[in-house]
Amino acid sequence: MNVLHVSPSFYPTTAYGGTIRSGYGLCRGLAELGCSIRVLTTDTDGVGQTLDVQNDVDVQIDVFRVRYCHKQFRHSISFGLLRALRQYIDWADVVHLTAVYSFPTLPTLSYCRFFRKPVVWSTRGALQRWEGSTRLVAKSLWELACRNLALKEKLVLHATSEAEAAQSLNRFPGARAVIVRNGVELPIDLRKTDPKGILRLTYLGRLDPIKGVETLLEACKLLERDTDRWHLDIAGTGTSAYLDSLKSKVAELRLDQHVQFLGEVSGQAKEDLFANSDVALAPSYVENFGMAIAEALAHEVPVIASKGTPWVGLNKNGCGLWVDNDPQSLAAAIRKIRTMPLTEMGKSGREWMERDFSWHSVSNQMLEVYRECLQEGS
Repeated sequence: MNVLHVSPSFYPTTAYGGTIRSGYGLCRGLAELGCSIRVLTTDTDGVGQTLDVQNDVDVQIDVFRVRYCHKQFRHSISFGLLRALRQYIDWADVVHLTAVYSFPTLPTLSYCRFFRKPVVWSTRGALQRWEGSTRLVAKSLWELACRNLALKEKLVLHATSEAEAAQSLNRFPGARAVIVRNGVELPIDLRKTDPKGILRLTYLGRLDPIKGVETLLEACKLLERDTDRWHLDIAGTGTSAYLDSLKSKVAELRLDQHVQFLGEVSGQAKEDLFANSDVALAPSYVENFGMAIAEALAHEVPVIASKGTPWVGLNKNGCGLWVDNDPQSLAAAIRKIRTMPLTEMGKSGREWMERDFSWHSVSNQMLEVYRECLQEGS
């Protein structure tokens, strides 16, 4: 089966968080299952930055091929991608489109309509809304254009949670939605350092208002009078203005001695972060999946996640707490988890990831979705 993945950005960029890791893992898993995988993307590495890659030719990565087209503006505007798109879609049996409000979206849907190719569309939570959502009019107009271009009978919306699937269908009525959760890399060598009596809390992810970091900081302020010692590492990047606002919040709450900003972490730095973590926190208002949660569990780190995330299974699998996203609930959860058997909880989380979130299992599920698409179109 020939499968084309069209994405505005791709590995090895680290500028776009879990979407990149999940896209790479899925392509590798599908190729290992026998699919012929090609990726059409840009060389973006964030605003104003480009990857050091060979442009406009197929590059072999592991067991699949990637074509990095040079971007002209901002994140993903690439005339080279536009020129190559028709040929690549003509080659494919199934087209897997990632992202919504990006340059490749409209031309990909248009060419797939022309060639009558089935489209599996990973919207990556973009169609979900929360009270802080911005540019709603512009997004609605973009979605209208997408609805007019897409062939409903050949469109499958890929979601990673029930909530994401429901909201996606609200915006694309008549389409079909499937839920296939992301996979996670399972590290072979796990190590833990001695906490020395300090509860080491970690936030890992993009820094954006939707992630609820301010709420987490307010929760930490409620811990200030506790006799138990704690420390919070915040790892991730966002706009300079938003990062400055978070640092100002820390100063305002007088948490400077407890909170440290680490910036973007990857590779060995991320492994060190998990080794030095006792509990990971995910206080998002809305989250379609949350790769950082899965990665923490794979590293045997228990998780406190808000009910804005789809991780209700934390309680059931004995590896964390799923709580309301307000300062009082988060503070109470931190106090509670301190008294729980964190080592055993970490092992339970790792077992859950091995059982249900390996890339082999997830890739098989997605391959079945592709097969259904082809059967329906035959």
